[in-house]
Amino acid sequence: MQDGSASPLSPDAPSSPSAVEPGEVRSPEADIVSTHVLVPEEQVHKLRELARRTRIHQSEYLREAVEDLLSKYGRIPAKTEGES
Repeated sequence: MQDGSASPLSPDAPSSPSAVEPGEVRSPEADIVSTHVLVPEEQVHKLRELARRTRIHQSEYLREAVEDLLSKYGRIPAKTEGES
């Protein structure tokens, strides 16, 4: 945020102490954070249309693209078939 305060989605924002009880299983979505990127307008329109046609969220496509890039450059192991 521009006023210097942390966004609720910011990693600097304090988390609720009761967010996860001991022994409680967290969903994969609980570890997802928000980020901001600048993307050429033409790519945004193409991604939006792809998401609309396939009924798959744009965010899913973006997470897949990041995973593919990290795998390509050796930062994380590529997933084997059957993994999600």
